[in-house]
Amino acid sequence: MIGTKRINISIGMKVRIVLKQDQRSGKLTEGIVQRILTNSATHPHGIKVMLTSGAVGRVKEINNDKQ
Repeated sequence: MIGTKRINISIGMKVRIVLKQDQRSGKLTEGIVQRILTNSATHPHGIKVMLTSGAVGRVKEINNDKQ
């Protein structure tokens, strides 16, 4: 699932995000959503979240399994 819609993302969900410094390479970072930072319902580049590790980035992939 792609993370461009806020309704698809919830706290505690396992996701893969792209960090700002990794946007060119496309390297993804996996983690658990701690906070949803984007207020709008959708965003073309992905909803911005903060992971439990403190990393902030835009959601590129959603793992449907909750942790």
